[in-house]
Amino acid sequence: MSSPEPVHIRDESIRLGQLLKLAGLVEDGATAREVIAAGEVSVDGEVESRRGAQIRAGSIVELAGQAIEVVTGEPEIDVPW
Repeated sequence: MSSPEPVHIRDESIRLGQLLKLAGLVEDGATAREVIAAGEVSVDGEVESRRGAQIRAGSIVELAGQAIEVVTGEPEIDVPW
């Protein structure tokens, strides 16, 4: 697997269901609920079954072979000067 894609959040933590939507790993909350309930989502290598689990910066979340890393703050923007 390649290195995780960073996903930036504004606050110190985010609920797992919201994170999956923000990262584009699922289309909506219903799909997030389904994949989490089915045991298809892991956080830091452990299956997470709670949609409302608080995910913090530095956590690695995986679904269907795709991995994301939670990062706080705004993403850096390359400015072509």
